Amino acid sequence: MPIAFVLNFLESIGHSLYGLFASIGRIFIFALKAVSHILMPPFFARITLKQFMDIGFYSLPVVGMTALFTGMVLALQSYTGFTRFNAENAIASVVVLSITRELAPVLAGLMVAGRVGAAIAAEIGTMRVTEQIDALVTLSVNPFKYLIVPRIVAGTLMLPVLVLIGDIIGIMGGYLVSVHALDFSVGSYLKQTYEVLESADVISGLVKAAVFGFIVTLMGCYHGFNSGRGAQGVGAATTNAVVSASILILIFNYVLTQVFFS
Repeated sequence: MPIAFVLNFLESIGHSLYGLFASIGRIFIFALKAVSHILMPPFFARITLKQFMDIGFYSLPVVGMTALFTGMVLALQSYTGFTRFNAENAIASVVVLSITRELAPVLAGLMVAGRVGAAIAAEIGTMRVTEQIDALVTLSVNPFKYLIVPRIVAGTLMLPVLVLIGDIIGIMGGYLVSVHALDFSVGSYLKQTYEVLESADVISGLVKAAVFGFIVTLMGCYHGFNSGRGAQGVGAATTNAVVSASILILIFNYVLTQVFFS
């Protein structure tokens, strides 16, 4: 009996690992296929520009609000902790480095994953269920060129723009709290921010943002394109797109941080 239990347990682990690696392989092949189609004509410029608006412009309010209040809360929390060690002067450094290196790219990626990744998965999943993707194939239109490539290109290029704007708004939020609520000197706060911030800090955040934008749109397209049948399949695809994108953002955030700052 114990031997049978152990064998069943090992079998379940093997099944799980097999499913995990099979999913990773399918996603990797899907990503390679999508990237290969980016470089080959035809190009659907109008659809790509529409995705620039949907992914970039319409995500700006949520990213801006997230960055603003993150910077404000970060300044307050830093002040609360640093006053115990008489290190209040380090608040400007903490705010600007935390926002540009980590918080703006990660939080923007997670917000866009919740907004854009879910919408992409639901839209393409609905097209799969209603056989619109099969209709595109019948009309000799490559679904990857028409559906996948514009979204991945727009997500990869627009998320760094959102993060750059989020950097500015988040630093401004920390400045407003520090100057108007915590009575910091305007000149000294701005001087310390300018002296601490380096171009590598901003560039590393923008590179992260490009990777996160690729991940978010790839996961939305992959799960929507391989959606199951019916409303339940579309709902599962939407959930899986957001969850997988969020997990991959956190994983690749560590990997990229290790690469840039090891």
